[in-house]
Amino acid sequence: MNKVVIVTGAGRGIGAETAKLLASQGYAVCVNYLKNRRRANQVVEDITQSGGVAFAYQADVSQEDQVQAMFRAVTEHFGEVTHLVNNAGILFTQSTLNQISVERFKNVLDSNVISCFVCCKTFINQLSEHSQGAIVNVSSAASRSGAPFEYVDYAASKGAMDSLTKGLSLELAARGIRVNGVRPGCIYTEMHADGGEPDRVDRLASQLPMQRGGTAQEVAEAIAWLLSDSASYVTGSFIELAGGR
Repeated sequence: MNKVVIVTGAGRGIGAETAKLLASQGYAVCVNYLKNRRRANQVVEDITQSGGVAFAYQADVSQEDQVQAMFRAVTEHFGEVTHLVNNAGILFTQSTLNQISVERFKNVLDSNVISCFVCCKTFINQLSEHSQGAIVNVSSAASRSGAPFEYVDYAASKGAMDSLTKGLSLELAARGIRVNGVRPGCIYTEMHADGGEPDRVDRLASQLPMQRGGTAQEVAEAIAWLLSDSASYVTGSFIELAGGR
């Protein structure tokens, strides 16, 4: 079976490392991005130089029409999409809840939850009747902690993603379509700069049982395993990548 995967938000961080790892494992990869074409094209170039197959596609994955167009483009390039990684997401500057605007909260929900819903729906509907496949949703340890004084809106969005993951896994289990999640914790990515504290992982590392932050590559390895046939009896499950916290 040809393995065809869409990785959303794949221009940097966990998404980029996941796209490159999956390509090295024989997947044909769609590197989805929203704004930074240069970064997405660099991921594609890294993949092709290593002998893999990939192309970049710009789409706002919170918009159903754009997601459907992306799936059609991938199908034209590679055939039916067999795997999906919902990685796209945003967070804003650290804040207590009482300082978060309704507009910000809605933006976070659109980017982190609606995008996951739309991509999952489109993925399911494009599969032929007897096709199997797998979805991995990239959540966060914040869904368990609530991220007080920093990102309660982000944490709430990831909690919603976890509920979607569990419910959808039960809807699709009998069809042989697996749905799982990963919950990264303090991982060295550029997203912390989006929140206004680029060195956040270094600040928190000593508080973790493992005494260090994690890497995007470590998260990518977990995602790849959940997508693989090695995890063929795993669905509705979450891998915690939070250094023991």
